Amino acid sequence: MKAIHYPDFLAPHPKVQKQLLAIFILVLLIPFFFCIFIMKESTGSLEEHYRQQTESENLRVKSVMFDVVTNLYNISDNLANDQDLLNILYTDYSQPQDAHSAMKNYNGISSLYSRDTSISFIGIYTFNDSLGEYSFFHPVTKQIKDSSWFRQATDNAAPFWRTTHRTDSLHNTYWELNLYRRIPLPKTGSYAVLNITVSDNYLKSRIDNTNMKTVLSVNQSPVFYSTQKDFLGNGFPVKTDPSKSFYSDSGVMDIRGTEVMAAVGTLVPINSDDTIYLLSYNPDALRSVKEVLRNYILFTIAVILLPCILFFFYSRHFSGRVLLLRQAMHQASRGNYDIIDSFAGNDELTDTFTDLKAMIGNIKEKEAQIYQSRIREQEIVNRQQQMEFKMLASQINPHFLYNTLETIRMKAFTAGDREVATAIKLLGKSMRYVLENTGTVSISLEKELNYIHTYISIQKLRFGDRVNFDEDIRLPLPLSEYKILPLMLQPIIENAISHGLEGMEQGGLILLEIREDYGFLLIRISDNGKGMTPEELEALLVRIATRDETRTRSIGLYNIDQRLQLFYGPACKLQIESTAGIKTTFTLRLPLDKIKEDLSHESSYRR
Repeated sequence: MKAIHYPDFLAPHPKVQKQLLAIFILVLLIPFFFCIFIMKESTGSLEEHYRQQTESENLRVKSVMFDVVTNLYNISDNLANDQDLLNILYTDYSQPQDAHSAMKNYNGISSLYSRDTSISFIGIYTFNDSLGEYSFFHPVTKQIKDSSWFRQATDNAAPFWRTTHRTDSLHNTYWELNLYRRIPLPKTGSYAVLNITVSDNYLKSRIDNTNMKTVLSVNQSPVFYSTQKDFLGNGFPVKTDPSKSFYSDSGVMDIRGTEVMAAVGTLVPINSDDTIYLLSYNPDALRSVKEVLRNYILFTIAVILLPCILFFFYSRHFSGRVLLLRQAMHQASRGNYDIIDSFAGNDELTDTFTDLKAMIGNIKEKEAQIYQSRIREQEIVNRQQQMEFKMLASQINPHFLYNTLETIRMKAFTAGDREVATAIKLLGKSMRYVLENTGTVSISLEKELNYIHTYISIQKLRFGDRVNFDEDIRLPLPLSEYKILPLMLQPIIENAISHGLEGMEQGGLILLEIREDYGFLLIRISDNGKGMTPEELEALLVRIATRDETRTRSIGLYNIDQRLQLFYGPACKLQIESTAGIKTTFTLRLPLDKIKEDLSHESSYRR
């Protein structure tokens, strides 16, 4: 690659190369040793986890076997002291049918089968020849007398446990755990032998419910239970110390040439000199540990190899990238970015930061200019509104208007036309309210409602029974305590008369409802007029929300909606609901925290 020549002020600083070399060493060595440490700790922790898991499983199996052997011992103890059973064994029956009847009526053993699934066989071997062979009772034949377990029962009064095997009619061989116990018969100077066999299916249901493997053996006898069938009938697969009744060990063990994570324990049954050996092992544990170790090794190789590759390419182009970064940041100084207040160092990146500071200065200056421009614009708008209000107010001389109306009223009254005089009086009162409150910020709800009553009286003179008015006011405070914007309700009522009740000859009703509602003053004005279709209502809402100085419809409703939003906030819009042929309802929701304040002393605007 050809060397790149830059102007002096853009030449790369030599200390950048030193920084790159130092960073590369840290990037290479620190993750490497960190990965080695993590690999050692993780595999060790995982192996310890599996060891503890096998120990826990061994304890669980030991608990299961303790329950089984203790239960069978208690059953044998109950049978050995069962007086009904002893009476049968004592009695020398003269007739076979009497013996058969006695054994048939005895249900002490059959009831055990019905309630205890851990037993697969119960047999009582007796020298009482009068009993014969029946159900659980078996005579002691020469073959039985010569068996090793019977000889041991003859010589040993204590119960003992042994592994025996049997072959069924299909030539299947079963290895089973048996409890043997001698039942003494002092009255006849003889004895009987009780044999109880543990159910292999019961052990399987209690033990084989995890992914662990289990092997069980008693004394030095062949294995009587194993999750893997090929262990049955063979010797215990792990070396133990027969001289120790209580023996335990756990860790990596060799089972038939394969290393597995295993745990060995022993159990001494109650009132017995026998020892049951328990082996629990996880055939997949060490394989999982090796897989984790392999993954860590691959990861460590990647941690070493990838930085070398990155450093090789990155170091060759770093100087050029720094210069490109400087040029790009000079251009970005004309944009809008946030950076930290200071930058440590003495290289090209520090120079770039200087350019960024210049960019931030430009941004702040522009934002200040925009802010000042917006303030000036708002001031112009406010002044324009004040001028418009003053121009409107100056167009009418209130005193001249009141005097003229009063002159006309007196002439009508003198001429005897009281109806015209009343109309002129109401008109003057209405105009006085409008002129006096144009430009004020707030007025009491009481005065606003008085004005509404005056306005309705004028409309009654005009329309008669076509226009009727009713009000439902439920407020906890006097009307004078509520301050609202003036001239808010009359345009809505005027709209209801002009459009809502249009076409009605009589029976038109405008209802005004006022009440407090969860922090708001709720004002609802409804009429029983012709209503609006959904399309007409949608068009009206659009006209109210859209400013159009050339239109002549819905101006009053537009002004009300704008005044509501400007004073009480954008959420306080004029709400309209209408059903064609039934009614139209206008709703205002004004926040109580504003309308309960005395706003008459605040700044006001004037037309």
